[in-house]
Amino acid sequence: MLVLNRDAVSASLSHAECVDLMAAAMRVVSSRDIVMPLRQFMAVPDTEGKLGMMPGYLGKTNDTEPTFGIKVVSKFPRESGSPLSSHVGAVILFEAKYGLPIAFMDGRELTAIRTSATTAMATRVLAREDAASITFIGCGEEARHHIQAILSVRPIKKITVWGRNLNRAKAFAAAQDLPLGVAIEVESDLETAVRESEILCTVTSSTQPILKGSWLQSGVHVNLVGAAVRTSAEADSDVVKCSRFYVDYLPSAMEQAGELVNAIEAGLVTPGHVVGEIGGVLNGDAPGRASAQEITVYKSLGVAAQDLAAGVAAAKNAEAGNIGTSVEW
Repeated sequence: MLVLNRDAVSASLSHAECVDLMAAAMRVVSSRDIVMPLRQFMAVPDTEGKLGMMPGYLGKTNDTEPTFGIKVVSKFPRESGSPLSSHVGAVILFEAKYGLPIAFMDGRELTAIRTSATTAMATRVLAREDAASITFIGCGEEARHHIQAILSVRPIKKITVWGRNLNRAKAFAAAQDLPLGVAIEVESDLETAVRESEILCTVTSSTQPILKGSWLQSGVHVNLVGAAVRTSAEADSDVVKCSRFYVDYLPSAMEQAGELVNAIEAGLVTPGHVVGEIGGVLNGDAPGRASAQEITVYKSLGVAAQDLAAGVAAAKNAEAGNIGTSVEW
């Protein structure tokens, strides 16, 4: 069995490669050759922490054989500026023929890469082809990964960053290593940042809506990424109502996508408002963007199939590159 720490995962899987991996995985998800129980959480007694569990099975994707496994995540709140991540976890992979373990790897880096790559894939499918400006609401680790991933799918010329802490946002912008011809700036006013964007990504830890539908301009594509539980929502219900709305996996979205469930419970939309899963668009079973003027939204919850597909690729690349540690099981 191969063991990959955070650095080994980073060295074994690029964002650009992972974009295509996520497209293949989400095709299989929407074809339903999967087993994906809903994400579960267990409270850790006498702490504010939780243990998150995401088991799953993913059928054959392109040249990859079926696999199954689980991601476990220790989720503990941290003080601002803490050197420790609020999410610490691991992914364990098994091959599906004999049930033998393939790899044990850092879940934080794998999740960051596959999440940003999935967002980039959805952007490639739904955003206008000429979209050249992007705004990030949030300036943490996920924003950094998303910049790398989305630059591989659209001709981005301008990146705008907004964060609650202006100094932190400025430090984040200054730290980015961008290709020639790509500018980055910090906008202190959130509404202004949103109105100027052609692509928009929310990558925050906010539990209450900070993005308003009234701010969205025609033609924008929005990726809602940060909120992944029913009790959290980064966008208000108007964002859902005014858009063509897409999800990663409908059963999860109807239970855990706070923005969507809030809009349904408020009577602003019905479950039929969801145009389809992103894999359904790729498979030709759901329509994509119909005009340059409409607003599209992709709600990302993250599913186990993404961890499995990304994990298998990372393990294969690591083995080929002599990265990581092989242990007897």
